Amino acid sequence: MKTTTTNNFKLITADEIGDNHLYTTLETPMKKNAHQLSDEEKKETISYLFREIMDVLGLDLNDDSLKGTPDRVAKMYVEEIFSGLNPKNKPKIALFDNKYQYNQMLVEKNITFYSNCEHHFVPIFGKVHIAYISSGKVIGLSKLNRIVQYFALRPQVQERMTMQIGKELQNILQTDDVAVIIDAKHLCVASRGIKDDTSATVTTFYGGTFNNQQKIAELQNYLQ
Repeated sequence: MKTTTTNNFKLITADEIGDNHLYTTLETPMKKNAHQLSDEEKKETISYLFREIMDVLGLDLNDDSLKGTPDRVAKMYVEEIFSGLNPKNKPKIALFDNKYQYNQMLVEKNITFYSNCEHHFVPIFGKVHIAYISSGKVIGLSKLNRIVQYFALRPQVQERMTMQIGKELQNILQTDDVAVIIDAKHLCVASRGIKDDTSATVTTFYGGTFNNQQKIAELQNYLQ
């Protein structure tokens, strides 16, 4: 049975990490040479390996419906659902002066995201709500969506994703006054294991003035 140790957790098994939805680091765990291969090289290798998986499962790779699947999966992994692993895909963000002198919270809610659980590689999906109070700079609303998608498009744990989005926005906006709320469903819970299709998971990041209960209540009012 595989085991793992970190500074934050006692000795626990890999199976226990998966079942208990734990994560070991704020940064997405990556090898030092993670970006050594080109996208084309990655797709070629993934296609070959996925073909092996399909073969082990007993699928007929000569069937017209299946023979293109390894290439399709490889393209999907590299160019789409895991494209956030590549730093070259990080959105470029331009800041603008807050010329309207708007000093209340700005809220963008119901940002749809699709990610994948890093423990079982099945989908996580739901909504992200973001709020911030300008310190003198603002960004385009669509850039909030792009930041969410960048951190979602990789194998993820919802708690980590929440923290990554929050800290990235604090850094970009040059303010601690950022809040992130994620409400999501996990197919690792709904389609396997306990097979609970009705539960949802909510995680939050409150920075700066959003640690004030009055501000939290105001934000919650906007989201209702």
